Amino acid sequence: MKQTTTVLLCLLITLCTATIAAAHRPAPSNEALLERITLLEEKLATQEEQQDAPDFLGAWSDKITLSGAIEIEACYESIDYDDSAQSDEDNSDITLATVELGVDVDLVKHVSGHILLLWEEDDTEPMDVDEAFITLNGEDVLPLYLTVGKMYVPFGDFSSNMISDPLTLELGETRESSALVGFDINGVYGSIYAFNGDIEEADDDNDNHVDNFGVTVGYAVENDSMTLDAGICYINNLLDSDGLSDSFDESVEEADEAGSVLELNDYVGGFGAHIVAELGSLNLIAEYVGAIDDIEYLVDGVKVEEDAIRSWNLEAGYTFELLGKETVVAAAYQGTDNAGDFLPESRFVACIGAGIFDYTSLALEIAHDEYETDDEADIVTAQLAIEF
Repeated sequence: MKQTTTVLLCLLITLCTATIAAAHRPAPSNEALLERITLLEEKLATQEEQQDAPDFLGAWSDKITLSGAIEIEACYESIDYDDSAQSDEDNSDITLATVELGVDVDLVKHVSGHILLLWEEDDTEPMDVDEAFITLNGEDVLPLYLTVGKMYVPFGDFSSNMISDPLTLELGETRESSALVGFDINGVYGSIYAFNGDIEEADDDNDNHVDNFGVTVGYAVENDSMTLDAGICYINNLLDSDGLSDSFDESVEEADEAGSVLELNDYVGGFGAHIVAELGSLNLIAEYVGAIDDIEYLVDGVKVEEDAIRSWNLEAGYTFELLGKETVVAAAYQGTDNAGDFLPESRFVACIGAGIFDYTSLALEIAHDEYETDDEADIVTAQLAIEF
């Protein structure tokens, strides 16, 4: 009982001491209270902003699309020269044939951009800006679009199931910094474009002008049973294509080494037409690309003519399942006229390819080339590729 009384007495003394201390503590001023309230309000506002702020990286990931490809090829080539003074050749190689990295950006409505970086062993080293352009799309306002920048102009279609490029592409593919206006209305599409080409006419005193142009029109339709794409195209100077311009530059250098001057007398117009159809598992391709007129050169001021160069590709492919994997077999007959030893006069090519894993394919191609010079070549190519 005496211990309990002592404890109660201690608690009472402690309580009284605390009460007296609180009574003598100075009350906070109005300014101090306002400062505390302001600090609390700022802290709450900061927390709300952090909660409401958009995810910056997430927002940009919706606008940017990355794509790319890596192609590794193993090749064996046997060349039989008609000229007995030149020894036949056998070559084999393993190459990192292609590395591509593409970036597509949809910035805002009506505005998009595209960049494609390309690396090809023994060709584009170091990596090259293969394409880079901006597109302004009318969408729901106008059925038109404007594309400006470095691009492959729409001359030729060049569709193929093969590993190797078709001869139509070797002849007609043209990459330039261009301005293009196009439309696509209910499957009917078309475009007109202009650029400053690399190959100029002999009588052009000032060759720094945008005087090259082209036009493309076509129709594409797709339904449950088939897809069809058919079109025609024109370019005012076929010799400005990547392949022919390189060949012309080499001829100019050879003439210069021989003490002569080689020039192009007149632009040579080019024409192309294609039909690409898919009927169920069957794929059919027919394409023609060629010069409209004979090619006229000036050698030391003397006019020299060459017959118009032409090319074509006829191809059929069939898709089926093999061991649970989507497989495509295809065969093609390709050819040229008046290409000399620049391109084969005829090419017979067959290919089989399968998707062995997601985004991964393996293909094998066998080709036989015959040239106007009577040279022949047999080429076997295997390719392992990924695309994403």
